[in-house]
Amino acid sequence: MAEIINQLNKVLLNKVFALCLNMVFNSAMTDKELIAELGGATKVAEMLALDKTAGGVQRVHNWIERGIPAKVKLSRPDLFLREMTEKQ
Repeated sequence: MAEIINQLNKVLLNKVFALCLNMVFNSAMTDKELIAELGGATKVAEMLALDKTAGGVQRVHNWIERGIPAKVKLSRPDLFLREMTEKQ
């Protein structure tokens, strides 16, 4: 039982952390606006080398409503965190 609780706490902590990161990174432009500015879901999927036949475009399209995952933003700051990287 303790192991289940530890795993659940880890999952919840990761979700809260991701949510907080998304709030910080979304300050200037919404993810929907950012995806549109980058050329749309298909173009962003290509930039991230996501397989179109394996649902890569649909995955990016889902981010328009759900938000771009923090893990993805941190993996490609040149695309998703330009304001933060340009200031440095």
